[in-house]
Amino acid sequence: MDNQINSGALNTLKLGDTLLLSARKIKGDKISLEFAEVLTVKEGPVTAVGRFNRSDSRFGSRARRAWVNVTIEDISTDLGMDFSDNNPEWEMTPKGEMLELNMLNPVVDGERVRVMVSETTEPDAYQADNVETRAKRKGKDGEFIKHNGDYIFSNTLVIITNEVVKHVLLTADDSTARVITAKDIVGEKSMVTDEYGL
Repeated sequence: MDNQINSGALNTLKLGDTLLLSARKIKGDKISLEFAEVLTVKEGPVTAVGRFNRSDSRFGSRARRAWVNVTIEDISTDLGMDFSDNNPEWEMTPKGEMLELNMLNPVVDGERVRVMVSETTEPDAYQADNVETRAKRKGKDGEFIKHNGDYIFSNTLVIITNEVVKHVLLTADDSTARVITAKDIVGEKSMVTDEYGL
């Protein structure tokens, strides 16, 4: 019953489930596999807007994505299915030649294929050249989230394990924004007016 195509779907993934979404042909004898997993880690508080709109697809999936490039021969053996050109399910899409899989909780030799998050302040060459788009932010265009004053880069890795996945999440620095209390407004009106234009 392991490694069944169309055994899962992104919108029904549960906590700890992994979905092998698709395969895409790339150069040479390789393909790129796309995985998604609803992780057991929380990267901040649950917002009301996210919680109360969880069935609205515009609020996005809770699943983290990860991609891995593999050889056709090895992955065909490991997952027990044909990823070669002989498979009639390959179809041309705007993203290239794709094979839709939707395989829930894939296994290799009895071990789960999982997604692991590993955050670091040491970017790879691509991240270093693209800090504006690769460093972690508060929301799509929000302020950068830093750890000890350094940018955080969040990497997702595809691993094979039956053990509990240990994610590496860096503690974010405190926000530099000042919180104004009712006491500030009532007791120190001139300070608030000068600094914030109130």
